[in-house]
Amino acid sequence: MPLTEIDVEHLYEKDIDLKKEDVCNLLKWKEKQLHLPVVTELQLALFLHSCHYSTEKAKRTIDMYFTIKTMSPQIFGNRLPSNPMVQAAINCVLFIPLPDLTPEGDLILFVKMMDTDPENYHYGTQINCFDMITLLHLHQHGPAKGVIIVFDMKGFAFGHFLKVNVAYMKTFLYYLQEGMPIRFKSIQFFNIVPFMDKVLALMKPFMEREVAESLVMHTKIESLYKYVPQKILPEEYGGSSDTLEILHEKYRAQMNENEDFFKFQESQIVDESKRLDKENYVGDIFGVNGTFKKLQVD
Repeated sequence: MPLTEIDVEHLYEKDIDLKKEDVCNLLKWKEKQLHLPVVTELQLALFLHSCHYSTEKAKRTIDMYFTIKTMSPQIFGNRLPSNPMVQAAINCVLFIPLPDLTPEGDLILFVKMMDTDPENYHYGTQINCFDMITLLHLHQHGPAKGVIIVFDMKGFAFGHFLKVNVAYMKTFLYYLQEGMPIRFKSIQFFNIVPFMDKVLALMKPFMEREVAESLVMHTKIESLYKYVPQKILPEEYGGSSDTLEILHEKYRAQMNENEDFFKFQESQIVDESKRLDKENYVGDIFGVNGTFKKLQVD
């Protein structure tokens, strides 16, 4: 079934701290930001929730969200499911929000290699697919209290690691921390690979300290249950959710049936020629002078 967005009025009723008045004030602010694209009320509500109802933080996050995506088309462009590269990425890796929340109200984003051949793995497109399915779920179901990424690393080989683009990782981790409209909580890894130290060495320099501390390695799956109850995991892990194969088919269907949603998202780009406050944004992304296109990675 194609996307039916959650009614934003339902979000206001469900979350007493999410105020329509604050979202309307964000909309008035947005109308003065001539460089920003058309933004829906639902999108603004999702940003405000992700920023714990701080309108000032939401303003920065909104601008970061659209700026990062506009300046990184090599990652966030070509967003249509009909794109052959997106189709190949969908077939390669499972990204799926599990249907049940944790007792704390956290959403679990489950990640698993489905095609273990490194030749079929394209890191930039996988980032794009992760973002696409997460935002689709947000617009369908509304925000969760927190988001936990659970990564089963079985099948992730050193050949996959060698295809990780460092500049893309830096951009993605910056986006995850500064622009994505979710309350990121942690990343949980299990079925740890022997070269995990190299994976962490690549990630941690681009993370704020509290985010780096949220990375949790599980040598046994049982320790994962402290964060994610077994019963909400896929069937293969002793949970009550669907099998990995069924979840993968659902993931594929959700992506393929919502091309119009992704087409609209792809149209939401920043026009830098209309930005009024160039000093504070274009010159300060990533904390370096210049834009993403000028980014140098050591």
